Amino acid sequence: MDILCIFGIILAMKKREKNIIYRRLIQSYLSSVISISMVLMLVGLSGLMAVNARSVSDFFRENIKLSLMFSASAEESYAKEVMSLLEKEQYVKEARFISREQGTAEMTEILGADFLSVFETNPIPLSVDLFLKARYLEPDSLIAVEQQLSQIEGVEEVVYQESLVKTINENMEKAGYAIGVVILLLLFISFVLINNTVRLNLYAKRFTIHAMKLVGAKRSFIRKPMLKGALLQGFVSGVLSVAILSAGVYLVYKDLPELFNILDITLVGVVFAGVVALGVVLCVVSTWIIVNRLVSMSGDDIYY
Repeated sequence: MDILCIFGIILAMKKREKNIIYRRLIQSYLSSVISISMVLMLVGLSGLMAVNARSVSDFFRENIKLSLMFSASAEESYAKEVMSLLEKEQYVKEARFISREQGTAEMTEILGADFLSVFETNPIPLSVDLFLKARYLEPDSLIAVEQQLSQIEGVEEVVYQESLVKTINENMEKAGYAIGVVILLLLFISFVLINNTVRLNLYAKRFTIHAMKLVGAKRSFIRKPMLKGALLQGFVSGVLSVAILSAGVYLVYKDLPELFNILDITLVGVVFAGVVALGVVLCVVSTWIIVNRLVSMSGDDIYY
């Protein structure tokens, strides 16, 4: 009876020890996956900013208005005919006709109801507001468009915020360089962090790797299960980071649905796929390098 009790206690202790080891392995794996996921999420966020930088830039540029001011003698029918012709031009995204009454109402909101009292006649001309396609808001293209519009019969002036165009072009170019630098830094940081995470996990298995080497296991045999584990870990981390990013994008969509008129959903999908691929590649490459290093270590070195 005593022997059975002792045997039962030994089994219970072994089971408890296995449970503790199993629990520690799970905790270690989860902490590694979460750490890698957070790094990949930052990379993915920067990637979203980078691929949609052009869309954001185009959005701001295409909301810059060019106003064609017609002479006082111009008729509404003529101004509308000009607008119809301009809508067919390749550089025009949208055209809006502004009547004298509409223009007067807009000026009244800005200057007050009595601004017309100083004039004998209504000075507000007929006008057409043009919104150009983004690629034509570059300085050279914009000058050519302005010259062409100025030559239209009955058009006295082409008005737009030149300083605003210049500011947007300069700032968008600077933002592009800044995002590029940030992405390169994040890629470097992500490799270092993921490499350290993988190294710590594999270092805990150095005695197992050394034992496999002592019994004659080849490098390829030792690497194979490690690389499979790294591939799975990278994939799970990538999917988790994409899930977090997707949740963030969805929350933004709920609050700012108009933002999706700017975002390129195809490029968003490409970034998400790239994040998963990056997680797999970095984990596999780091594991390959570290396992080779551990296999090359002598029996004395593994204790340090």
